[in-house]
Amino acid sequence: MTLRSLIIALSVALPGLCHADWKLVWADEFTQPDGSSPDSTKWSYDLGQGGGGWGNNESEFYTQRTNNVRVEGGQLVIEARREKFGGAGFTSARLLTKCSWTYGRFEARIKIPHGQGMWPAFWMLGTNVASVGWPTCGEIDIMENIGREPHLIHGTIHGPGYSGDNGPSGPCLLPDKTPFSDDFHLYAMEWSTNQIKWFVDGRQYFTVTSTNIPPGKSWAYTQPQTILLNLAVGGNWPGKPDGTTTFPQRMSVDYIRIYEFLPASKPPIAPTGLKVVGKIPD
Repeated sequence: MTLRSLIIALSVALPGLCHADWKLVWADEFTQPDGSSPDSTKWSYDLGQGGGGWGNNESEFYTQRTNNVRVEGGQLVIEARREKFGGAGFTSARLLTKCSWTYGRFEARIKIPHGQGMWPAFWMLGTNVASVGWPTCGEIDIMENIGREPHLIHGTIHGPGYSGDNGPSGPCLLPDKTPFSDDFHLYAMEWSTNQIKWFVDGRQYFTVTSTNIPPGKSWAYTQPQTILLNLAVGGNWPGKPDGTTTFPQRMSVDYIRIYEFLPASKPPIAPTGLKVVGKIPD
């Protein structure tokens, strides 16, 4: 057994032993055979192009084919391909968890793609979206990147009266300003009653509280949310791919883990033992 396998096994079997103030409540380490689909007990899919490109004028058609989403080398691979399918010029995948959570720590180790028009995201959406609509349901973007900005990722919230360009948002650069697509990075978000914090590789870079939203507007983050992973192509924000964009493009996810707070006499400690060191310098 490798050291990583031992740590994972201990974390799953004895989460309280590994992290005194947190409890691992859900995880996917993507251990299925190469070429297989993600665990169907954990994941479902948004399919099609629909909604005018999912409301963002995107260019892809989301499928659940293993061409676009599969397990490979112990990682989840979401692959965007240039091909005509369902009336679109590109295909990709958008997954969502079958479970939902209110509050906790949400983290995933991800390697994002690069290139004009690419839009990888690790995010959350209120489960009541069908009944109350967006953005009243609340959206928490744990990590978003657009391909023309390879050195920059964003953490954002969208709620009633503060969505789209008006959603409170924090950008983040790596300390050495290398492209995020060069390697895997740990993207995390900690969500408590009136506060949300964002981290990259253990460094906290952005915080929003209920006092940061416009006066008179509702804090939309008191209800269960589900997790989404997707790789969009094109859209209002990133723009369309151009002649410099190569395909296929991949978003690779090494693991995703969800922790809940345990009652404690002191503030929770990040489950990886990492400490907040302040905002990453510009």
